[in-house]
Amino acid sequence: MSDRVEAGQMFDNEEMFAEPNIGANVIMTKSRLGQYVHISDDAILEESELGDYSYTAGHNQIYYASIGKFVSIATYVRINPGNHPTYNRIAQHHFTYRASAYGLGEDDNEFFNWRRAHPVTVGNDVWIGHNAVIMPGVSVGNGAVIGTSAVVTKDVEPYSIVAGVAAKKIGMRFDDALIEKIERSQWWNWDHATLKARMADFRDLDLFVEKYL
Repeated sequence: MSDRVEAGQMFDNEEMFAEPNIGANVIMTKSRLGQYVHISDDAILEESELGDYSYTAGHNQIYYASIGKFVSIATYVRINPGNHPTYNRIAQHHFTYRASAYGLGEDDNEFFNWRRAHPVTVGNDVWIGHNAVIMPGVSVGNGAVIGTSAVVTKDVEPYSIVAGVAAKKIGMRFDDALIEKIERSQWWNWDHATLKARMADFRDLDLFVEKYL
C-alpha cells in the first residue's frame, strides 16, 4: 500500500505518481491494481483486478471482478454482491451457509464458491453511477454508462447507456460507425507519455476524431 495522496497534489516524480493511491479502511484480498489507480476510503476488494487509471469513489464492494482501464466507479457501487438461496432452500437466511457463526456446524463453502465461479467483467472507459449494483456473471462492454442505482442483471453492450431496476438500455453514446473507430483505436492502451501529449485533444471530441480515428 502507498501513502495517501491529497486531491490536486502534484509530483515531479512520475514513478511516485503512478503508484496506486489507497485510502483508509480499505480491505484488499488477492487483488491487483494497475498504475494511477485510486481506491477511496471504506472499500472491499476481493480477488479482483483494476486496470490503469481506474478509480473508486468510496464505500465500494468489489468481489471476483476484472475491471479494465479508465473505469469510473462512483460511491456505494457494488460489483458481484452475494445472493441468498431464494429458490433452492426452505430458508433464505444466511445461517444455512454461515452456520459456524451460529454454532450450527460448518460453513457451506460450495455456496460461496458459486459467486467466484461467476465473475464480473467490466471493459475500459466505463462509468458506473452512484449506488449501482452489477450482479454476478455480468459483462459490461467498453465505454458503457450505468445509471445511478441501476441493478444490472444482463450483459451491457459497448457504449450503451443503461438505467433502472432491472437495468435496460436507454440510449447509446455514439453511432455505430464512431464506436467501431474508437474500438479499433484502443486509446486506453496508449502509454502515459502519449496520453499527456494528447491531453488537449481528449477535451474536444471532433478534434480527437479528426486526428486519431
